[in-house]
Amino acid sequence: MSKWLGLIAVSLGVALIVVDLTIVNVILAPIIEDLAIDSVEAQWIQESYAIVFAALLLFTGRLADLHGARKIFLIGLVVFGVTSLVAAVAPSGGMLILARFIQGVGGAMILPTSLALVNATFTGKARGQAFAIWGSTIGAAAAVGPLLGGWLADFSWRWAFGINIPLVIVIMAGVLIYLDASPRTQGRVDIAGAILSAIGLGFLSFGLIEGRGHGWLVTTEPLEIGGFTWSGGLSPALVSFVVSALLLFAFWRRQAALGRKNDEPLMDVRLFSIPSFRNGNLVTVIVGLGEFGIIAVLPLWLQFTLGYSAFQAGLALVALAVGSFFASGASFNMTASALTQVRIGLLLEAVGLALLGLIAATDSAWWLIAIALFLYGIGVGFATAQVTNVVLVDVPVESAGQGSGIQSAARELGSALGIAVLTTLFFSSLASDLKGRLTEAGLPGKDAEQLSGVVTESAGSVIPSLAADPKTASAADAAREAMSLGVELSSYVCAGLLVLALVATATLRPRAAAASDEHKPSHQEPSTT
Repeated sequence: MSKWLGLIAVSLGVALIVVDLTIVNVILAPIIEDLAIDSVEAQWIQESYAIVFAALLLFTGRLADLHGARKIFLIGLVVFGVTSLVAAVAPSGGMLILARFIQGVGGAMILPTSLALVNATFTGKARGQAFAIWGSTIGAAAAVGPLLGGWLADFSWRWAFGINIPLVIVIMAGVLIYLDASPRTQGRVDIAGAILSAIGLGFLSFGLIEGRGHGWLVTTEPLEIGGFTWSGGLSPALVSFVVSALLLFAFWRRQAALGRKNDEPLMDVRLFSIPSFRNGNLVTVIVGLGEFGIIAVLPLWLQFTLGYSAFQAGLALVALAVGSFFASGASFNMTASALTQVRIGLLLEAVGLALLGLIAATDSAWWLIAIALFLYGIGVGFATAQVTNVVLVDVPVESAGQGSGIQSAARELGSALGIAVLTTLFFSSLASDLKGRLTEAGLPGKDAEQLSGVVTESAGSVIPSLAADPKTASAADAAREAMSLGVELSSYVCAGLLVLALVATATLRPRAAAASDEHKPSHQEPSTT
């Protein structure tokens, strides 16, 4: 029983970092007003956490192998708690951005070590059940974040960070009481590899984020990015991708060379000789592409097309959380393998998103949205958890930290790509469709382009003010229709990506660890701390 209580503590730790990825979107408006910050600082409050989080996943996974997953998990909680306190009392935008940067370090220590703890603590059927709870927590936290943010924003945005502090204390107590110290290996950290991977992944994340707002190939106007001025020419996103590719290629070559010499690489590329690990990470990237991108645009449609408040929009996403927890409970009584549950989950996710695309309109009924998100949530609960189980099942215990770090990086890469693709698709569709509708309504082409640009750049937030003016009420109606079309298109694309992931699962044939020794790299025997 104690290990299940420990699992609850670990899952709550994961929930903290996922919520902090989504909650800021809802509380950003009161932050801007309270701290009197500009749009550049507002953007970095959102981006800094995600960039550092993605950049350090491989490094923290290796630290977990060397020093024990539980120890790194606890240190990550301390970092996360302290920086949450700093963020909660931040007197300026600069201090809040700094707190968010360091908070990303804590998040990067928590996610891969949580996977390693679950993988090492549970075996057999219990492992599948444990990953079901772990995965359902991610799906639920992603949905609850906007709801929690909308509710706390009614009091103060500072509570969105302050609420983390008592939760961190409770989680630390649960982990210390109910989970044993983790095994560790003797060795060192490849510092050069850590720098290459961190900077390479950081540039990749930066490019994905900046490309959405400043273009993927070229930019014609000077840009203010993180306090620096970028002159017109090649897009900063394109430059970031090139730099990232060069650094990550150098990282891979270095890790392969160290592995051949048995010289303790940061990422043992020999793990990719395990078929379930190699192919499972490919599936993880594709799943990430199609899974959570829709959540980035759905709240905009709910608020500015259907007229929901921030709290009501968050409440609508609770159906996703309920479905995710439903899947967690159902998995306990299922005799189906982890791979079968992944396939069931991907199918249900695709069906839920296809249904959402079918019903997306300017007057969509809340109960139809709830049904679509409930089905989608059930799929998330099955697929997100069990794909991790499949990926890590054949990884040796002494490499659990590295394996978890790689799997976490694959998940974050897929999610970042998915959000970038979906937001670009959504806003491009919104701009072009709205321009066409306004032109057909008789508005001159230049005026139609300007108005569609205003709606798109505001992410739809100007629609209520347009609707309040009789002169522009028809334009507001056209904007709502264009946003609904964007959600419809985005839903279908996400559903198609999940079907592609379902097809890709044909390459997954996980085996029990004891039956796959000939495919595993050699490692030192773990010692227990």
